Amino acid sequence: MILKAIIIDDEPKAIDLLENYCERIPTIQCMKSFRNPIEALQYIDKQQPDVVFLDINMPNLSGIQAAKIIPTKTHIIFTTAYAEYAVESYELNASDYLLKPITFQRFVKAIDKLKPHAITKETSSAKKIIIKSGYQTFQIAPNTILFLKKEGNYMTYQTTSKKILARESIAEALKKLPENFIQVHKSYIVRLESIELFDQNHVEINTIKIPVSKSYKTILKEKLH
Repeated sequence: MILKAIIIDDEPKAIDLLENYCERIPTIQCMKSFRNPIEALQYIDKQQPDVVFLDINMPNLSGIQAAKIIPTKTHIIFTTAYAEYAVESYELNASDYLLKPITFQRFVKAIDKLKPHAITKETSSAKKIIIKSGYQTFQIAPNTILFLKKEGNYMTYQTTSKKILARESIAEALKKLPENFIQVHKSYIVRLESIELFDQNHVEINTIKIPVSKSYKTILKEKLH
């Protein structure tokens, strides 16, 4: 199980160090780094990483303020040069607090704390998900879902055997789907293993062409790689 991570820090050198540390640990993947916390929050809302390495002293929005917006299921590891924020960070249920300069050994200890979470998430990905469709309730194995399409207030789950219509948003669907599902367009979520072809603007699943928006291309390429 590989943990998906992002880094939020306004100092390029701090970002370079953490990216280097992530590259040295096979169980964690740094998906993206941000110097602007507001842009990072938009990314988190769409991609739902497992862990965020979050600096505290930043312009426009502090790490403490950002942490209050980040979904509770995403682990937060604060990274800062100021020890006085430690108490406040733990009140926000931070997974760890790394004091700069951060050593590799201390970084590894912080990642080790997240291993039980990784095991739980991997196990849960094999469980069936619940889809409510009108007066009916379906239990579906995620590996039978090919893709999801959003139309108006409704989501269509295209499975290997049928279509299921549910009244839910993209965010609600992503919340219950395992991590091998990814949004590729404002109206589409796909299961990575079901992709048969990927070109510049589309993926093809079961001979159906699905558009890929520019904002999602990089993440999709990383996932497929």
